[in-house]
Amino acid sequence: MKSRGLLVATIVLAALGGTLYWSNHRKPEDTAAKAAADAPPKILALNQADISSVEIKKKSGEEITLAKNEAGKWQISSPKSLPADQNTVSNMLSPLSTLTSERLIEDKANNLEQYGLTHPALEVEITQKDAKKYELLFGDDTPTGSATFTALSGDPRVFTVASYNKNGFDKSADDLRDKRLMTFDSDKVSRVELTAKKQTIEFGRNKDEWQIVKPGPYRAEGFQVDAFIRNLGDAKMELSGTEDGKKVAAAFASGTQIATAKVTDVSGTQELQVRKNKDDYYAKSSALEGIYKVASGVGTQLDKSLDDFRNKKLFDFGFADPEKIDIHDGAKSYSLRRSGEDWTLNGAKIDPGPARDLVSKIRDLSADKFVDSGFKTQALDIAVTSNDGKRVEKVLLAKNGDQYIAKRENEPALYELGGSAVGELQKAAAELKPSATTKK
Repeated sequence: MKSRGLLVATIVLAALGGTLYWSNHRKPEDTAAKAAADAPPKILALNQADISSVEIKKKSGEEITLAKNEAGKWQISSPKSLPADQNTVSNMLSPLSTLTSERLIEDKANNLEQYGLTHPALEVEITQKDAKKYELLFGDDTPTGSATFTALSGDPRVFTVASYNKNGFDKSADDLRDKRLMTFDSDKVSRVELTAKKQTIEFGRNKDEWQIVKPGPYRAEGFQVDAFIRNLGDAKMELSGTEDGKKVAAAFASGTQIATAKVTDVSGTQELQVRKNKDDYYAKSSALEGIYKVASGVGTQLDKSLDDFRNKKLFDFGFADPEKIDIHDGAKSYSLRRSGEDWTLNGAKIDPGPARDLVSKIRDLSADKFVDSGFKTQALDIAVTSNDGKRVEKVLLAKNGDQYIAKRENEPALYELGGSAVGELQKAAAELKPSATTKK
């Protein structure tokens, strides 16, 4: 009897173990299967790169057609031919890659009118490169207003999708057009001309460095020139849909000239004129037809003078460590040489700390302003060799009252800087000391 009872207990325990095993191993699969069955179905799953054209039709009768040109760029073809903003179009189409419904309302709908899909508020026809078409219909909003009834033409199902999906396609031609006033390639700009404040400034590019070539050969502050070009590339028209073209043109014609900019890249030269009329700014570009109102920032960013672009630094070696520094300060002479981390002064090894401090003082020499005269009797000169001997810069300084007037050798520009900056440099040079290993 005991053996029989033990056998029954063993069988029951095995059954319970099997049930537990089955429960632990099958439940996740069942849950996953149920979740997959309950998941809202996808409406579309398209590769944006395969889309060749899009037509947007609104209940109001407005129609917009976009198509890719031979270069693969989006172009607005109707209601009139306009260049499209590539990022805006791409963002509009991005939901099509995984357009998922919130709910499946009907699997086989017989009455589309109750959903506003007989005469949709918005129809989006997508054509792929293989000529396959999809027509997406957006009807009424749901009572809560957070979703929209949606269907695919030829598909009997009716879905709801988040309302932002419909809003994303509810665009006008002005929303989708390229609003840039200039369309040059920033990386390939070779020449820039600015006429403002009754002066014309011309910049030329030599590899990655900018130089002012008009009104004279001056060193340019590259960051300022690059920022100016970037601002030109970012300048956009302001469109509200209510502008009167004739009034805008009249305001431009009677406005005060603020600036004219010309930019040359590999494709040619583009010109932008900006004028101010009362408190408003208007622009005319050779890159597109028409005259447009623009933000005030477009005008202020172009209203620059020569000094806004000139390089106030006396030396160009930047953060590179120079190999040679020669200073003549009256009867005092300092001849520094660097080899790796080691520095020598007039042939004797010195502590590197003070040498680096002197380099920092020379690097920081910067003009407070530019002047036309004042350089009389030379007080000291500084020559710096850097970039493995490829760059040699020599600056001459003359005392002028409490200030110093500096000029770079073989350059016409004169720089005025405070006497304290020169005094700190002289003090740093005087503090150069032999290293401990060379002391006797």
